[in-house]
Amino acid sequence: MKKSATKKKAISSPKPFLRWAGGKNWLIKHLEGPLKDFNFNNYHEPFLGGASVFLFVKPKNRAFLSDINPELINTYRVVKGYVEELIAILREYRNNKSFYYALRDQSMKGKVERAARFIYLNQTSFNGIYRENLNGIYNVPFGFRRKDFLDEGNLRLFSSRLQKTKFTTCSFSETLESVEKGDLVFLDPPYTVSHNNNGFIKYNRKLFSLGDQTELAGYVSSVLSKGAYFILSNAAHKKIDEIFGTVGHKVRLRRASLIGGSDAERGKVSEYLFTNIPTFCK
Repeated sequence: MKKSATKKKAISSPKPFLRWAGGKNWLIKHLEGPLKDFNFNNYHEPFLGGASVFLFVKPKNRAFLSDINPELINTYRVVKGYVEELIAILREYRNNKSFYYALRDQSMKGKVERAARFIYLNQTSFNGIYRENLNGIYNVPFGFRRKDFLDEGNLRLFSSRLQKTKFTTCSFSETLESVEKGDLVFLDPPYTVSHNNNGFIKYNRKLFSLGDQTELAGYVSSVLSKGAYFILSNAAHKKIDEIFGTVGHKVRLRRASLIGGSDAERGKVSEYLFTNIPTFCK
């Protein structure tokens, strides 16, 4: 007698396992053409987030991935080196309100336990926001999501993709030393100004100021002086154009808006890419 259950289709390529504000899944289709036959040496991503672009470019050599968030970097390190231990812990977690708040209020010491807590809270919280109060305590409410927070197959695939990576908890400026001629640097900083208008993003104004944006422009100039390649994403805003307009070719892109704004009636917002990759400049 044949079994009625059908087998699930095998996953051939990993996808981001974290929900990340400002994630770049939407950008991939704009990179496919220009990067199709583009060759580079090592890959660098100083604002890691959900790692969508890292997954897309599939670095053949080493990848240097970093962020200032120590819990984020710890999570990626655990997925790389302790994925089975991580999965075993996540199997015991439950997607309900009481379990969520009990776990949210706990302070984990072990690296694998911290990573499991980080992934669980990210997947089950309201909008996947990572937010801490003034005392450094994660305070995002429960999200009432029905989606399963654990995808074992995807975590294992992601782990295999991370085997040639080096992770560092640091600011973007500290990553410049590892950049060499022929490398590719992808930069996706927190947006300081909102799309298509003159307002500051309330939450990010202190997180990443206009002064930080100016420092980042200096970083890009140093990347260029090393003979390396870069792609920088940022909000389409006149201040951003003033800061980065002289460090590379500018590409204006349109994408679907997740949040209402000046273009909300059309459901679209604009973003800038700045780059020195020749195929973007044609």
